[in-house]
Amino acid sequence: MKIIGLAGWSGAGKTTLLTRLIPHFNVQGLRVSVIKHAHHHFDVDVPGKDSWRHREAGAAEVLVSSANRWALMHELRGAAEPRLPELLAKLSAVDLVVVEGFKREPHRKIEVYRAANGKPLLFPDDPGIVGIAADVAVETRLPTVHLDDIPAVAALVLRSAMTADEAMAKSALAR
Repeated sequence: MKIIGLAGWSGAGKTTLLTRLIPHFNVQGLRVSVIKHAHHHFDVDVPGKDSWRHREAGAAEVLVSSANRWALMHELRGAAEPRLPELLAKLSAVDLVVVEGFKREPHRKIEVYRAANGKPLLFPDDPGIVGIAADVAVETRLPTVHLDDIPAVAALVLRSAMTADEAMAKSALAR
């Protein structure tokens, strides 16, 4: 299993890029999973539904299943937020895991940069950034591709991805 991150400021287009990359990889026969870091108060459950009521009552985990999907919700209840290696271990094996967020983890990342954001590039300060997908030319020795060139971005992602074992080992050393 390979892992790569997408890093960039809010509004740079990380999610949009990922929704364009996943079908491209699927056509190539690759199975892709995503780990997305969210802000503190996100919720995937619907208030008032049975699963929500079970969590609100204090269940540590609630697993909801149907003929189409299943979802496991785990309440931290004050415990520390899990680090990326713990979350990777919970995924089923796939060809590629794309991580959106977790910028403090030491896995390899492709920076997604959009000039209209008016923000500085991250790569000079993040040694984990190994390539850039941007909507403008960027002066760097890192490989760069245009944000809208999906085949080129996909190739950069696959060339840059590291094994999940490498990512977990790097994360353990960074503690």
